[in-house]
Amino acid sequence: MTLMSWLKTSPLFAFNLTNRDRWVGEQAASLPAGARVLDMGAGSCPYRPLFAHCRYQTQDFAGLGDEQLRHGSYGEIDYRCDIASVPVNDGAFDAVLCTEVLEHVREPITAVQEMARILKSGGRLMLTAPLGSGIHQEPYHYYGGYTPYWYRDFLGAAGFEQIKVEANAGSFRFFGQEAIRFVETTRPFKLGMPLPLELLWIPLWALLAPVLALAIPLLCRYLDRYDRDQRFTVGYLVTAIKR
Repeated sequence: MTLMSWLKTSPLFAFNLTNRDRWVGEQAASLPAGARVLDMGAGSCPYRPLFAHCRYQTQDFAGLGDEQLRHGSYGEIDYRCDIASVPVNDGAFDAVLCTEVLEHVREPITAVQEMARILKSGGRLMLTAPLGSGIHQEPYHYYGGYTPYWYRDFLGAAGFEQIKVEANAGSFRFFGQEAIRFVETTRPFKLGMPLPLELLWIPLWALLAPVLALAIPLLCRYLDRYDRDQRFTVGYLVTAIKR
């Protein structure tokens, strides 16, 4: 494994996925045994083991290539359908999980309304989506991100209450992540610059790389605790209860 590969996957720096996985684990552990759970947009079903004590089922439109999925292929999908039209009765589930999916949905408000429909009264929604991200899982990437105001307005309108919106770390962790991304995407000979420019860029990149890929992320990790506004977070971890 190269240094850059380690930087992108190490829990020290790859906080986005690490924090989200931890949060889903906490949510799963708080559900009672036998709870009926639907994982919407489940993909490769990475969270199935966390819900082993529940009656866990999955939904996905199953239209991505294997290389676009977290674990290289789809898991066992119970409902292969549009996320806005799941063939189950009203109030069929005690909990719905939907992680990093809404940005790929043509009509996210309709999808949220469907989540409310299939949840029983008092059922829990567990929802995450990015505030900002690069294009991914194309061509099914339609929206740039979701704010706390979006969640509160549209979840409330769909029939949810007790809406809790928690930032997935703060702005400084985001800045540190992007510093690493800059170093990775500007590696010598990756941009296809003319050879004279490449020869000038190599020593400059070599000087910048340790600062941007190590020093800045470490500093940002420390400073993040002082970020009160969290206006540039990577996304939000959201729970809500159906009225």
